[in-house]
Amino acid sequence: MDIDAAITLTQDRLAEEGGTMGDLLGQFRNRVSPVLVGDPEWERILDRAGTLPITMGALPFGFELPLHERRPEADFGASLASGTRPAAFFRERAQTDGRDEAARAITRLFEQLDAEDSPLRDIVGRKLMLEYDIGSARGGESAFPGLFLRPGERPIIGASGQANDVAMVVDALVSCVGWEMGDAQRENVGRVYLAQPDDTRMDSFGIFPSRSRAIRLAVMGFKSQRELCSYLEETGWPGQLSAVDSVISRFRERADIVRTGANIDVREEGLGPTLGLTLIVKQRYTKDSRYWLDGLTDWDPFLEALGHEDLVVPEKLTALADWVSKPTTLFAKSGRYVLLRGIHHIKLVISGNRLEKAKAYVFMVLSAALSPQ
Repeated sequence: MDIDAAITLTQDRLAEEGGTMGDLLGQFRNRVSPVLVGDPEWERILDRAGTLPITMGALPFGFELPLHERRPEADFGASLASGTRPAAFFRERAQTDGRDEAARAITRLFEQLDAEDSPLRDIVGRKLMLEYDIGSARGGESAFPGLFLRPGERPIIGASGQANDVAMVVDALVSCVGWEMGDAQRENVGRVYLAQPDDTRMDSFGIFPSRSRAIRLAVMGFKSQRELCSYLEETGWPGQLSAVDSVISRFRERADIVRTGANIDVREEGLGPTLGLTLIVKQRYTKDSRYWLDGLTDWDPFLEALGHEDLVVPEKLTALADWVSKPTTLFAKSGRYVLLRGIHHIKLVISGNRLEKAKAYVFMVLSAALSPQ
């Protein structure tokens, strides 16, 4: 069974269960350490997930965990694809609830993906990722999630003349939320792509409508510190390159870093001063059928390296090490499922020319089509 058929089967089975993503998550409380997500914080996540259809459990969902914060808080992320049950849910919401701006934006974006011979779909496929600010929303959670697209169908590679692909993905994101991008910001986005070395790729495009009008670009695949720092200098990143070099050097001394990625915020006035670093210890390829499967010890060297950083809360790191587990069989009224859990990536955030934050992005996903490994 191919992956699309497996996802459809899982969605159909979850629909038989009924309820919401909040109901589904509620079954997993004993699998999420209270050190990572406390009880009051968990209830806030359930409230938000309670507005989403349970069928979204057939694609990865999970948490952004701030390892530098003592508070056991988290943001919540989920995925959906056009032409599926969850997409129909958001389309109906957009039609019946005029106040649901997020549903309208998702529906507008999916209309572009579902169009006949869609050039956007040729690049990013049908999948959209959502990130809800919950723990990080100090003034109350935001109903409008961050929106992310990944060029998994036609990868956008540095030095390959794909500036038009970059522009198309960015235009799709900003237009679905009703933004108009100025010429300066458009030129800045183009410069970020044109400066990419060959053998690097534009991994994701994101916007956060509840935060700012910056475009979040994730560029992955830098082979060395020198290559990354040269790239940042060419793009006009305003931070100190010595801070970037220092962080990467520390981790290279402690763990085998295969490649490095950078998360950059592109604004009208130029690049933002905050930089996200993703130090890759395991290459992931979207088309790989085992994309979401980690070996139980794959992350141990990096977590050990992270433990040397003073800003990381040791108890959270210990709890995170237990997150990766073998595929687990679960039984429900609609039949058998397999639950996968793992760490997708860990981001180091440089701000004020120092390492200021460390965030782990962990996932769960259910499948009615997999057999336990």
